[in-house]
Amino acid sequence: MKILIEYISQGIAFMSIAIIIYGTILAVILFIKNLINKEPSGIRKIRANFGGHLLLGLELLIGADIIKTIIEPTYEELIILSGIVVLRTILSVFLNKEIKDLDSK
Repeated sequence: MKILIEYISQGIAFMSIAIIIYGTILAVILFIKNLINKEPSGIRKIRANFGGHLLLGLELLIGADIIKTIIEPTYEELIILSGIVVLRTILSVFLNKEIKDLDSK
């Protein structure tokens, strides 16, 4: 059971990294197209789209860390997890706020 939970946690972490990489590649491609077409308003859409990918990736990483901590819930692991969750949550809040600001313009 412990090995299965480890594999599930690693799988979720891998998916989150894949989402972030996909979002980065997509943002770069859209940015290059934006430069070629000279659309000044396109940058906001690219940032909002990329921010969405980052948010999803961060949320999945939090889930993976929580699942990983279920395996060995030592105080050290819980403190590390708490720090990671706080940092990623702060990043998520600010990214989400920025995305909403970009969408409203």
